[in-house]
Amino acid sequence: MMHEQGKSDRRVVPTKPPNKGASESRQGPAREMPAEAVEGRRLAKSNPHQRTMFRTQRRARMSPDLERIRQAARRDRKMQFTALFHHVYRLETLRRAYFSLNPKAAAGVDGVTWQQYGEDLETNLQDLAERLKRGAYRAQPTRRTYIPKADGRQRPLGVTALEDKIVQAALVEVLHAIYEVDFLGFSYGSRPGRSPHDALDALAVGLVRSKVNWVLNVDICGFFDAMIHRW
Repeated sequence: MMHEQGKSDRRVVPTKPPNKGASESRQGPAREMPAEAVEGRRLAKSNPHQRTMFRTQRRARMSPDLERIRQAARRDRKMQFTALFHHVYRLETLRRAYFSLNPKAAAGVDGVTWQQYGEDLETNLQDLAERLKRGAYRAQPTRRTYIPKADGRQRPLGVTALEDKIVQAALVEVLHAIYEVDFLGFSYGSRPGRSPHDALDALAVGLVRSKVNWVLNVDICGFFDAMIHRW
């Protein structure tokens, strides 16, 4: 069923019901209005001869060089790539990485925001590319902050410096070209062009159109606190 054609390439119907239904109050006739249901949407218009692509096989646009790497990885799953770093420090790769970041994200230990770095973007990216090319780039420490959890505990969060985020995003783009072809269609986590909303949408369609008797939800509590780190 997970690879069956025709299940998710139709228009998206409003399959998810409201999460709150109407209920009468014990003290009187007051009623709670149901939450707004999800609206359906039609497919984007395309040429008649083009086959609709699966939503589960959607991927982000990449450069021609990375597209060739992706094709090579698809042809030979055991192929080893040993000369990829020059793709990371290309200006166009670093530029895409910069614009992929959240402009409203908090600054790291250097205090540089997305807007400040972009005031002289091309010069900054050129300098970053040169440092990467000659091996002089060094990652900066991560700024530690804590966010409160519902049970009163605090979740530690590391805020990375902006240039480190750019380099990380560039690395991810290059590596995605290789290991993206190994993912199955029902995988949604940390993949380009996908979001938790896409996973929920596919899940809702599967629950309505398939015979489902139960749903299992698994979460590992405090995984990084309980794991054996020496492994």
